[in-house]
Amino acid sequence: MAMIEFVRDFYDHSTDRGYQFEFRCDHCFSGFMSSYQPSMIGSAGSLLEAAGSVFGGIFGSVGNSAYDIQRAVGGTAHDKALQQAVTEVKEKFRRCQRCGKWVCKDVCWNDRASQCTGCNPKLEQEALSLRTQEQVSATEQQLREKAANIDYTSGIDMHVGTQQQVSAGGYSPQASAQNAAYGASVASAAAARNCSSCGAALTGSKFCSECGASARPPEPKACGACGHTSSATARFCEECGGKLG
Repeated sequence: MAMIEFVRDFYDHSTDRGYQFEFRCDHCFSGFMSSYQPSMIGSAGSLLEAAGSVFGGIFGSVGNSAYDIQRAVGGTAHDKALQQAVTEVKEKFRRCQRCGKWVCKDVCWNDRASQCTGCNPKLEQEALSLRTQEQVSATEQQLREKAANIDYTSGIDMHVGTQQQVSAGGYSPQASAQNAAYGASVASAAAARNCSSCGAALTGSKFCSECGASARPPEPKACGACGHTSSATARFCEECGGKLG
């Protein structure tokens, strides 16, 4: 029996009833199953077992030893069946002269280069794969650029202590009004730390240490005509324009 040269990865599915083998591509591991070859000795053993079960006695003894006979002479039959399976399936494979692998001709064989795709990839497939990768990369970059051009923080007040109230559709008008009121209170507190007369920094005393003016903030002015309260420095009513005393 000549040496059998074929793929490195194959599976023997043979039994005492027949022979069948599976051969897999050395590159992508796709499998091809050979045709089932019944075993003549296995068939004879089945007949002897059937006869033994019916007639007993000597036929029963021969039937019980049929499997041993199969094992004793099955080596040559098995090798012959394997050789026939290789001959049958071998046309589905090509051997690369560069790396020595047996690969399936439909997927892993490059006809133009007469080599496997592991040694010499198919240019059409590589170009298609590269184009797809570049398209994905360009799409990701464009999405980043679009996202970078959108202002997501225009309604956010970054003052310390600010708490935003967010509605389902974004920042609510109530939150914006609260932010404005908070900003005004912060500005008022900052102004109260300086003297209203000379602008000197106040140290917490009742009078300014620079000019002697009262450190208390000036009282808002009420309009005698409309009753509107204006700021302490206003000379005219902010509501009706009347002169303040």
